[in-house]
Amino acid sequence: MKQGRNIAFILFDGLKMLDVTGPAEVFAEANRLGGDYTLSYVSASGRPVTTSVGIELAVSGTVQTTPTPDTLVVAGGDCLITDPIPADLVDAVRDLYPRVRRVVSICTGSFVLAAAGALTGRRATTHWRHTRLLQRAYPDVEVRADDLFVEDDGVFTSAGVSAGIDLALALLEQDQGPDLARAVARNLVVFMQRPGGQSQFSAPLDAQRPRTPALRSVVDLISAQPALDHSASTLANRVGVSARHLSRLFATELDTTPAKYVEQVRLDHAKTLLDRGCNVSETARSAGFGSVESMRRSFVARMGTLPSHYRSRYATTQTNVQRAATVLETRE
Repeated sequence: MKQGRNIAFILFDGLKMLDVTGPAEVFAEANRLGGDYTLSYVSASGRPVTTSVGIELAVSGTVQTTPTPDTLVVAGGDCLITDPIPADLVDAVRDLYPRVRRVVSICTGSFVLAAAGALTGRRATTHWRHTRLLQRAYPDVEVRADDLFVEDDGVFTSAGVSAGIDLALALLEQDQGPDLARAVARNLVVFMQRPGGQSQFSAPLDAQRPRTPALRSVVDLISAQPALDHSASTLANRVGVSARHLSRLFATELDTTPAKYVEQVRLDHAKTLLDRGCNVSETARSAGFGSVESMRRSFVARMGTLPSHYRSRYATTQTNVQRAATVLETRE
């Protein structure tokens, strides 16, 4: 067993509670199974904070009054996107992060790290809704939009809420080995563990609505009927523009190519069908991939997993409930 670790969570008003409690439960469960972590909770002011769900969390002090931790964790919160980041929070992180062994952000906590200078020249990620904003606001950060979590020389950033649990399991494995991490994952009934490079599964394309009528028409058609022929030339003919002009519109407004956009729509459609319980071959045909092999390549390249694995792991709640009921029946 490796030496004990002191993990400090820096809290602020409006934080997402699961960004704290999810990773904290991983380390607390590790302690119950023989791990050696000390968890502390601080705020820039030393006062309690109110979470996004209205629950007040107590703290043990400020960054200055707490012994320098091994690991600093910065939670996320919608307020970090909608409001100016509190200056005292940025100052506290800027003061502490150079002195810790590793610094971690969950979800939009990456914006605090970026504001404090901890991400300058580094690779990082955040919730998929805000990766473009992070890149625009901090062009000196290499934003990895699809990754669940990213490590760059002791600085760890993760995607939205549940990805914080994946990252905590990875840190646990790094500290105290895979056996304890697997045991914690089993006890918490989570997968051990989605790799950091795996795509953030749910990134709906309708978050970006094109301004140009021709492009809106194209993307609406792709979304409504993903199985049609959507080559660049065919799409361009449908709206009366050249293929080159259509490619420029995709690049300017959606920061992608027609082919990549079509593939992503088909992938999202395939995920929906698999979630509903459709088999892999039926899904490949309905989503427009043409073949199971083509869909398999897309899943592996963009999501780091196979369609069959996705279907078994990310099925609907009802499917999981039915499966659990079947297991219980066989035990009786």
